[in-house]
Amino acid sequence: MGYDTRDDAAVYALDSGELIISTADFFPPMTDDPFVFGKIAAANALSDVYAMGGRPIMALNLACFPADLPLEAVGEIMRGGAEKLREAGAALAGGHSIYDSGVKYGLSVTGIASPDRLLRNNTPCASHSLILTKALGVGIIMAAHRGGEASDDAAKAAVASMERLNRYAAEKLAGFSVSACTDVTGFGLIGHALEMAGDDFTITFNGNALPVLAEALACVEKGWVTGGGGRNREFAAKNVDFGKTPASLQEVCFDPQTSGGMFFAVDSAQADDLLALIRADDPAAAIVGRVMPRGAHAICFA
Repeated sequence: MGYDTRDDAAVYALDSGELIISTADFFPPMTDDPFVFGKIAAANALSDVYAMGGRPIMALNLACFPADLPLEAVGEIMRGGAEKLREAGAALAGGHSIYDSGVKYGLSVTGIASPDRLLRNNTPCASHSLILTKALGVGIIMAAHRGGEASDDAAKAAVASMERLNRYAAEKLAGFSVSACTDVTGFGLIGHALEMAGDDFTITFNGNALPVLAEALACVEKGWVTGGGGRNREFAAKNVDFGKTPASLQEVCFDPQTSGGMFFAVDSAQADDLLALIRADDPAAAIVGRVMPRGAHAICFA
């Protein structure tokens, strides 16, 4: 599997039958705390392996720093990334850094999976329920906090969500009939739902069930939106029937997420039991909709 499937990572089958999963992700800071930034960037990069049904085993640092950035800050970023790798049970095996005009950090991650555990982002089954494991709105909250609008408590909740590994939700999927899975990141919930819908299905959301971070809707109503959210809307809006969904919730659904939650389709008869397990570590998780045969739009809101 490569880029042609638009999936979360590349997959290579070894002669033994075991699968190698490979992915890379890095970006500029979304917080002024270098240690926290390192943790979030690492959690975000690791997430693609979990979304494929895999287990990360090794990672390489990818880093860009201005020449005048204090070494203490560089060390804190690296320390944050290393802490998340230890939590994931993966080895830090090296990496590469260059001088650049701005700070960027992330990981190249290698994972493994067995063929019977591999998950794809575009293979849902009609009538399966949809579960989202983290609340939406981190991009809006962080932008509004920098502008003095969102509270410190709201920003802390957003940071805690971004720091949390998707490992714990992913490990709960074993034994359940999960037909498709992805993680919600830069394309927002709508963009990643479009990938899941493909040409054959409609993703139907219950807007009232979507988990949203505190203050995110209020921040949108005060004019706080992100440039990435606008680009996501421009690309995807024509494929969405929002019905009577409030404009503020629409914006949250387009908002790019950093280290967002897992979004997957599971047999509806098993959805409540699986959700109860996931909520032990991810209390914001919710059943947010259902997969349906293709209708007039790829995404609909009830």
